[in-house]
Amino acid sequence: MKLPVIKHLTQFIEDNDEDYLVETIETLEALTEVPSLKDEELDVLGELISNMYGALEVNKMVKDGTPKKEALNTFMQRVLGSIDK
Repeated sequence: MKLPVIKHLTQFIEDNDEDYLVETIETLEALTEVPSLKDEELDVLGELISNMYGALEVNKMVKDGTPKKEALNTFMQRVLGSIDK
């Protein structure tokens, strides 16, 4: 996951609507089922999907009252904490 991408997507949600991201995630997830995709292509799709889910999580925290910067930092700490385990 990349914080700048998540930050950009979070701003996109604020400017537009989270439904765009949800529909994009559904489309990308459907693409992962194409049998002829190479591992590298699946990795790229997975990274995009992960960043979009991250942006949705950050957006949820912001909606719940967490300042945007704090929500981004909290999310990334959670991600890094799960990797360390």
